[in-house]
Amino acid sequence: MKKLIIFSLFILIMPFIVYGAETVSNELSLGENAKSAILIEQSTGQILFEKNSHEKIPPASMTKMMSLLLIMESIDNGKIKLTDKVTVSKNASSMGGSQILLEEGEEMSVEDLLKGISIASGNDAVVALAEYIGGTEDNFVKMMNNKVNELGLTDTKFKNCHGLDEEGHYSSAYDMVMIGKELLNHKKILDFTSVYETYLRENTDRKIWLVNTNKLVRFKKGVDGLKTGYTKTAGYCLTATMKKNNMRVIATVMGEDSIDNRNSEVSSMLDYAYSQYKMKKYISKNKVLKKIKNDKIKSKNIEIVPINDINILTKVTDNISPSYTLKINNLKTNIKKGDKVGMITIKNNGKVISKMNLTVKNNVKKANILELYFKYLRDITSGNMTL
Repeated sequence: MKKLIIFSLFILIMPFIVYGAETVSNELSLGENAKSAILIEQSTGQILFEKNSHEKIPPASMTKMMSLLLIMESIDNGKIKLTDKVTVSKNASSMGGSQILLEEGEEMSVEDLLKGISIASGNDAVVALAEYIGGTEDNFVKMMNNKVNELGLTDTKFKNCHGLDEEGHYSSAYDMVMIGKELLNHKKILDFTSVYETYLRENTDRKIWLVNTNKLVRFKKGVDGLKTGYTKTAGYCLTATMKKNNMRVIATVMGEDSIDNRNSEVSSMLDYAYSQYKMKKYISKNKVLKKIKNDKIKSKNIEIVPINDINILTKVTDNISPSYTLKINNLKTNIKKGDKVGMITIKNNGKVISKMNLTVKNNVKKANILELYFKYLRDITSGNMTL
């Protein structure tokens, strides 16, 4: 009788157990058709969802995100300019796969080549710029792998700059989304990846129409990048980014079986992020957190600020009361704005939820003898110093 009662109770509660499990499963049934997937918030790097995110898989043309990162760095540090003219080599013009139909000896601006890469995923365009920056494609690929190491990524090895299948060329959803995160620090890239359609050589008889391979740029509000990919081995891949409600997220899927599934599953991941999480600005990058008096500098104080806005990511339903502590380095008398001078640690209920480097609000310069003399006189006359 006792066994019968227990069995009967189990039968009664079993539907509720199964329902509960299904509810949890359905809430996070993201990227079901992908071999691997990941979703992060961009400013914090916090992972919101992941599936087999460190599995090493061919990344197809998402490889070009690393190429674009090196290109944007070269532009930002002044090594190349958008207006530079690049002469197309035989190697670049002979690239197969997606292309913008470059011809050997043709000249095209860096800006137009960037359009060709970002919008149409042109293999010929990315090789042309790789050779322009690295001297040779092989040397550029070495630069790509050096950058992988610099970023601390361990799932990636590049053999080319375009993403066509090659033995030993692989990455992971985690590494791809982190490369995308780094690329987005160069905000100019969105001027290219957010364009749905445009033309190259518009006033010539070789005019070409570019249509973005990332259809979400047109059909999902807020999506403004980043990069698609496809080869027979890699399947359909996509790293997409979206900004809404002061929050930017990045989603990556790899190894999808169709474009429709790729787009649908990334779209669902993005929707999940905004339905479940919110971003709150906690401290502005202009807020002075500490003033440090220094008699040897031109100004009265060294003003310490965060190097960027400090945003806190929380669940939509959460209310938090964070606090912070500062750790200031031994400061010099010559400090440039942007130099790292310490660290701010933000905690909630004793748990670290964020860290950020500190810098100075304005450049700090050492005072010369004459400036020190007048500073000394001002302190005496203002009553800030006793004799």
